Amino acid sequence: MSSEKQEVYLQDWKVQEDCAEQMLPIIGRMYRENNVVPAVYGRPLVHCSVIDILKAHRFARLIIDEELSVTETLPMIEAMSKLELAPARVDMGKLIVKYKSLNGSVAVDDFILQELSSINTGRSALRPEPQDIVLYGFGRIGRLLARILVEKAGSGEKLRIRAAVVRKGGADDLLKRASLLRRDSVHGHFNGIITIDEEENAIIANGNMIRIIYADAPEDIDYTQYGINNAILIDNTGKWRDREGLGKHLKAKGISKVVLTAPGKGDIPNVVAGINDELITDEELIFSAASCTTNAIVPVLKAVNDRFGIVHGHVETCHSYTNDQNLIDNYHKASRRGRSAPLNMVITETGAAKAVAKVVPELAGKLTGNAIRVPTPNVSLAILNLELTQPVDVAGLNSYLRDMSLNSSLQNQIDYTNSPEVVSSDFVGSRSAGVVDSLATIAEGNRCVLYVWYDNEFGYSCQVVRMVQQMAKLELPNIPS
Repeated sequence: MSSEKQEVYLQDWKVQEDCAEQMLPIIGRMYRENNVVPAVYGRPLVHCSVIDILKAHRFARLIIDEELSVTETLPMIEAMSKLELAPARVDMGKLIVKYKSLNGSVAVDDFILQELSSINTGRSALRPEPQDIVLYGFGRIGRLLARILVEKAGSGEKLRIRAAVVRKGGADDLLKRASLLRRDSVHGHFNGIITIDEEENAIIANGNMIRIIYADAPEDIDYTQYGINNAILIDNTGKWRDREGLGKHLKAKGISKVVLTAPGKGDIPNVVAGINDELITDEELIFSAASCTTNAIVPVLKAVNDRFGIVHGHVETCHSYTNDQNLIDNYHKASRRGRSAPLNMVITETGAAKAVAKVVPELAGKLTGNAIRVPTPNVSLAILNLELTQPVDVAGLNSYLRDMSLNSSLQNQIDYTNSPEVVSSDFVGSRSAGVVDSLATIAEGNRCVLYVWYDNEFGYSCQVVRMVQQMAKLELPNIPS
């Protein structure tokens, strides 16, 4: 009997592989020609390997307690390829669950035609021309932004990364920067091919030419000489955080708007994508994408406050060490941060709790916060200890947050897991602002404690790109809505 089972498992695996292989060219063609992004519960299937597609389907069991099969997805993907679809993000997981509930009463082609009727309007460009993007700084966040922007280049009608501005580090500067983009100790190898063009002083990433511009003063750069016009500049250096400093970028020819990847000071709008997008207006020229922690906790806090009401609470973050800490004990202008980051937990301050009020004004004065830097290079954990206006239980609270992660306007920001074995490294590469760890949830009376994981590098970078997409009017509709 065991040998028979072995053969059954092997044959089933071969069928799954075959289906995934058949899907790959169809998915690639729909993405390049239609800007359609198939996904499984938020996990995009574009630029995936066969194994990536199979893992995305299996991951669904952590959300809906049911493993999906590519044998169910393939007929739907094939049906989609027969339509003339407008740009959209299509969640195959949700479509499969809905179709299965019909118990075969409708043919797959008819089901897809009905569900995608709102975007079956013919191929169309998201913009008449691509939106130029310039990165000011090419460090941890800058290089991850570059990876995401290259990945999202699609047919070339969307965001187009054009340049990165840095200070020259030496004769082999271009080669070293290309190498850092190609290899990352935390996030792994770049998914594609990277070469350099020494004549243009550029990195070529999957066909995207990223010119490396050397400069010290942002206002002195003429981007138009490189064919860059009306660009959105993303400043990930953190050198300037007020309107006067960031305004220097707007004095440069070719730059139309500026985004800071840190909390902004003064009257600069602090935007958390998906929460207060209404602050993104054509009139405003300088924006802040807030901090990684603010992006992680605000969606969950808003969701909880909208449903249960928050009286007050405390936010504690276990945050991976960052580049502003020392590798070994040495002088640092900030308290405690001079001690070795890989060897110590370090208590430090965080402005995230106060920053929440800038994004969700109804929570002003209701939250306190602190942070502990811990000896991990990436992925952090926010612990939300909240007093609510009404009693809650674990099942009800988790059910609500799970639904918010699947069927709300915050589905791109809030993710959810019910795995009993996940640890921080499992969330490296998470595209969500934060992931609710449902098995750690505590609730008693009108108090609750929520644990929210977040990739403070990649997840935050995805939030920055979502914000830039809003600025460029490139947000894809979600199907099903």
